[in-house]
Amino acid sequence: MESIDIGKKIEKYRKEKEYSMRELSRITGITPSMLSQIERGLANPSIQTLKTLSKALNVPIFYFFLEENRTENLIVRHNERRNISVGDITYELLSPDLSGELETIIMTVPSNTLSSDSPIGHKGEEIAYVMEGKIVLYLEETKYILEVGDTVKIPPFMNHKWENNTDQAVKIIFSVTPAVF
Repeated sequence: MESIDIGKKIEKYRKEKEYSMRELSRITGITPSMLSQIERGLANPSIQTLKTLSKALNVPIFYFFLEENRTENLIVRHNERRNISVGDITYELLSPDLSGELETIIMTVPSNTLSSDSPIGHKGEEIAYVMEGKIVLYLEETKYILEVGDTVKIPPFMNHKWENNTDQAVKIIFSVTPAVF
């Protein structure tokens, strides 16, 4: 874990609000000299100071402690996707990693394959889109046939399973929140 520069975060939120150092000082009662030292990393703010700045900048205090996302870590090249196999079914992770609330995956279901013996549910809400092929989806006790271009929303904990009873593989792209893999 990289160290978090709270001063840079404070400076960022101050500039987003278009506050000068003097203006933020007037609002918070913190001297411009102390604000400058905090922003430059020369002084560590107390919890009370962070609460005061949080209120003045209208951001939750925990925002000062969030790690920055590096933009290069947000890209997933087509030939660098992580693959996960569960039985005969493969999953290609389109998301950069397994962190965060949203996860997007391509599921490949080989011909004559079931995702599970019986329908199962999970914590995440899911939206699925059939990219290639034709597949049977069981939602609770009801059977649906989905074809290319069809979508389905599967609420959290709804029992479901996929069945490919054709002679060709089926590809389905789906997003799940929160991430479950």
